[in-house]
Amino acid sequence: MSMQSQPAVRLQNVSKRFAFTPDTPQSVLETAIAVFSRRRQASEDLWAVRDVTFDILPGQCVGIIGRNGSGKSTLLKLIARIIQPTSGMIMVNGRVSALLELGAGFHPDLTGRENIFLNASVLGLTRRDTEALYNEIVDFSELGDYINMPVKHYSSGMYMRLGFSVAIHVQPDILIVDEILAVGDQSFQTKCLDRITEMKRAGVTILFISHELTNMANLCNDVVWMDHGNVRMVGPTDHILAHYRDHMFKRTGEQISRENDFGGFRRWGTMQIEITDVRLMNERGEETTIFCTGDALEVEIDYIAHEPVVEPEFGLAIHRHDGTHITGP
Repeated sequence: MSMQSQPAVRLQNVSKRFAFTPDTPQSVLETAIAVFSRRRQASEDLWAVRDVTFDILPGQCVGIIGRNGSGKSTLLKLIARIIQPTSGMIMVNGRVSALLELGAGFHPDLTGRENIFLNASVLGLTRRDTEALYNEIVDFSELGDYINMPVKHYSSGMYMRLGFSVAIHVQPDILIVDEILAVGDQSFQTKCLDRITEMKRAGVTILFISHELTNMANLCNDVVWMDHGNVRMVGPTDHILAHYRDHMFKRTGEQISRENDFGGFRRWGTMQIEITDVRLMNERGEETTIFCTGDALEVEIDYIAHEPVVEPEFGLAIHRHDGTHITGP
């Protein structure tokens, strides 16, 4: 992401701190505790985003990845101007349409129809503009007659359908989509992803959060990897996702190893045979948890037979990170 004079989004040394404000003391004891805890208050503040700097060029589709609590959603809220940074500068060129938390921007007592007009007016559309788009919004959402029902009676999937439909039809220059698509059914998710692809082709700048890395790989030109509020890596999608997957596989392997060390095996079956250890070995006979395409893999299994078992057989299934079954010798 190179620096240009007019990026669609520019962040320079952006930080966001959330202060944990204690409840008002209700008793003498709570007052005493509050006095003694004041000194610790500053250290308990959370820096959700810390010193983030990058540019997003017009027409780019940029994915943001990271574990829960890494600062992804906070970063999108900052760009959407829902919250203000504690320090740093954010520059956004163009109309922003954001699909973040479920129900965000909707008034629960208003109908779906009324909320469409409310959201559109907040984004600067005239009533005439919204009326021209109204039928398209309702058709895409597939809500039918439910559009005249107060949204407080909507399911999470219905909220998502209406929110996404409004977000994509208000002619945004910049579309921001959080993980919210995950609450929709599979057919509607596919429909949403297809529309995001169309908007990308039309030159709309897109910021996209998803834990589904396959979607990220298919949609995004570049990826920002957030870790504990900091930008860990920024770059082309394939390069960043490869590093991220390696990091997550290694972390998972270390967690499994710790669980095994503390007797964390999950057991089931008749207990005639008890597996006591499993090791994954590379071609050099070294134990590891990360294997790349083309690498040799040897599996060593230790077990105890608590009673005679004639010709025991062991099954092994290997799955890819996204759940695809690779092989099962």
